[in-house]
Amino acid sequence: MTIEFGCHGITWVLDYDKEIDFLDKILDTVSENGFTTVDIIYATLGKYENDPEALREALDKRGLKLGAFTVPFTWGQEGETEEERALADHCIDYLSKFPNTALNLPFRVGKDRSNLLERQKQIINNANAVGRRAHAKGVKACIHPATPGNSYFKNESDYAVLFEHIDREHLGYTPDTGHILAAGMDPLTVIKENMDIVRHMHFKEANSNLEWDIMGEGAIDFPAIMTYLVDNKYDGWIMVEEETPEAPLDPEKTVKNMATYVNEQLRPLL
Repeated sequence: MTIEFGCHGITWVLDYDKEIDFLDKILDTVSENGFTTVDIIYATLGKYENDPEALREALDKRGLKLGAFTVPFTWGQEGETEEERALADHCIDYLSKFPNTALNLPFRVGKDRSNLLERQKQIINNANAVGRRAHAKGVKACIHPATPGNSYFKNESDYAVLFEHIDREHLGYTPDTGHILAAGMDPLTVIKENMDIVRHMHFKEANSNLEWDIMGEGAIDFPAIMTYLVDNKYDGWIMVEEETPEAPLDPEKTVKNMATYVNEQLRPLL
């Protein structure tokens, strides 16, 4: 059983679609703070977007592994658009060159929550289709529900639809502790109930007011979650992240603080 800690790029860029080209700086910060893996927002790949070998070299020289790509989709219809399918297949092919990586699949929010069940099923069915293609190439695709704005998965009943219709053989689940709490649920309970499809993990802090917080200062019991994961032989990445407004203003300080918390409170539980 192996658990490794890494960082999610959202700490640097609070926008899945903002194209930047400072991934080398992100990798330096992750490595310097003792993390071993990284979850890269696809839009931040920059010069590495079509060059997996160059990314491998950049990771290797820093002692890092590629844990995941996070790639957002709209999935606003019954099937994938040509553009959505092409992007998904590009990412699957790219990640097939990196063992044990995950294709982390969030989805964009809509203008409202009308036709809710229809939209939820469209999202899940398209994610299932990506999951089947990824599975065939040895890539772990994982759906990643989030709660901001007009998200189609904002509360317990929304999550129930997700867990009812997900293709549990071919598509995994990325629990995000902060988003689960923001949806009015207990993160540890949700993880326990769906441990059979947990393939990737995001640790993000939120407080009792359902606001993003600094890791260790909010309402989420990360040591209890860690203990459960260890006891149940979770084998994979745990990506830490922070979405407070202050995080992207000084991401180096934020990552250092998260590393301190991980080293003092979580690694000893391994």
